[in-house]
Amino acid sequence: MKRSYVPVGLLLAVLLLNIIFTQYMVHQYFYQNYTNTIIAAVINIILFPIALLIYKKGVNVNDQ
Repeated sequence: MKRSYVPVGLLLAVLLLNIIFTQYMVHQYFYQNYTNTIIAAVINIILFPIALLIYKKGVNVNDQ
């Protein structure tokens, strides 16, 4: 049974994007740019279900 590292790489990419947008959100909040803060927060919230979908697909591939 061969393991697929594509889901792991995709999860790492989503994690990197979460870190980037969280840093951006904190930075924008510090400088009182609240609209950019809300946009970055929404992007972070959208990335979470994407990560869950990638994880579920990766687990199903490796179970067979």
